[in-house]
This record gives sequence, structure tokens and C-alpha cells, in this order.
Amino acid sequence: QVQVVESGGGLVQPGGSLRLSCIASGSIFMANAMGWYRQAPGKERELVAIISRRGDTKYTDSVKGRFTISGDNANNTVTLQMNSLKPEDTGVYYCNADITTLSGLRYREVWGQGTLVTVSS
Repeated sequence: QVQVVESGGGLVQPGGSLRLSCIASGSIFMANAMGWYRQAPGKERELVAIISRRGDTKYTDSVKGRFTISGDNANNTVTLQMNSLKPEDTGVYYCNADITTLSGLRYREVWGQGTLVTVSS
């Protein structure tokens, strides 16, 4: 069994910062990639940022220069530092992991339960 758990959401004023964390646990051999997605009210889930095991990153255009994703391969964790937050960043943020288990199985989409980020004055 493999699971991911997010933490760090909350309410913040525009221009503020939040840091989201995610940890993958279970029978993990390695995390091939981990990322963050978000779903705003009434909209589809979208990719925010993703980081590969070797450190390659990708961001959606709207967060470039404001958000930073980082990963810790040894501990199967990923964090998302969010600065200069805007109301349009509001949504449920989900952690996603691409995992290879100790038995050699690969799960490309292991989702967390989500954490709510609200940017409002």
C-alpha cells in the first residue's frame, strides 16, 4: 500500500505566502516524480508544479516566479512554497506521486486527499 498525505493549507491574504508539504509512505522503493495539482471551484483540476526524481521541474505559467517546488528523495517528500499569492490561486491543492513499490509495481498516480488554500482579504 502506498499513500500520500498533504499538509499546510489555510487562509492567507493576497500577497501572502503559504508552504504546502506532502509525504508519500508505504512500501516505497522510490518516488519517480511528485507534483501538485489544484482545483478551483467550478473548474477542472490542473497541474501546478511537478518535480522529477532527478530534480527537473515544470510549472504552470500562472505560478512561474511565485511558486517553488522542491523534493527530498530520501524521505519521499515534496514541498510547494507559494509566494505573492493571488485570489485566483484559491482551490484545493492535491499532491500526486509516481511511485515504484518494493515489489516492483509502479503506480503513476497516487493522490492525496487535498488541502484547501484560500486567498482572500
